[in-house]
Amino acid sequence: MSRPGWQGWFLGAVTAAAIAAAFWIAPIPQDPAYHDFADRRFLCGTPNFWNVFSNLSFLLIGAFGLSRLRSLPAGAPRTPYLVFCVGVVFVGLGSAYYHYAPDTQTLVWDRLPMTVAFMALFAMVLGDRVSARLGKQLLWPLIVVGVASIGYWHWTETQGRGDLRVYGLVQFLPMVLIPLMLLTGTGRLSSPWLWGTLGTYALSKVAEYYDRGIYEAVGLSGHSIKHVLASLAVLWVVFAVLRFRPSPSA
Repeated sequence: MSRPGWQGWFLGAVTAAAIAAAFWIAPIPQDPAYHDFADRRFLCGTPNFWNVFSNLSFLLIGAFGLSRLRSLPAGAPRTPYLVFCVGVVFVGLGSAYYHYAPDTQTLVWDRLPMTVAFMALFAMVLGDRVSARLGKQLLWPLIVVGVASIGYWHWTETQGRGDLRVYGLVQFLPMVLIPLMLLTGTGRLSSPWLWGTLGTYALSKVAEYYDRGIYEAVGLSGHSIKHVLASLAVLWVVFAVLRFRPSPSA
């Protein structure tokens, strides 16, 4: 559906303000302590076993999403959904590779497919809640921006002046704009499942933040739990698309 007017101007203003704020602050290099995960257990010939193995959830749910492609309702956003699911499969592979040998170089392959999935989801909701035409037009440019944010960050790290600001916008700005779109527009994607995605993803970030504390409390690291929660957030997206309504009034 198309909803030109105040909604578009409002979302554009929020976007412009976020970009201005991001570049107002100093460049943000990658903290080497980021790679210092709580659970480093070596099991089944695999270092950091649970952080590696927990990425299987992304592979399974991404594959499940792809298996449902032919079952999508008429009019559902097939292309961004396909890109999203493919991105999630590669998130599982890239994140497992990174956690097998965590450092800034391997982190590139963790984050690269994440940006594809983030941008595909953003384009999907944009097309549903703001303008179908705009969502289609921006899908590939948004993905290019996402991939370029990783390229830029990696290049700045090689220059000794790492800068995560653009990547930070790619990851977190959609998580601000998507709830605003859900609140200010109506659409055909299932709102409860999309809200579930946002809530579950927020919980995954909490688990990530309390990685060591959770590990000491329950014997399984917060970072491993983060992977499972984030993959559940993906599953809710799949359900939101599978429950796409055939018409706005249905």
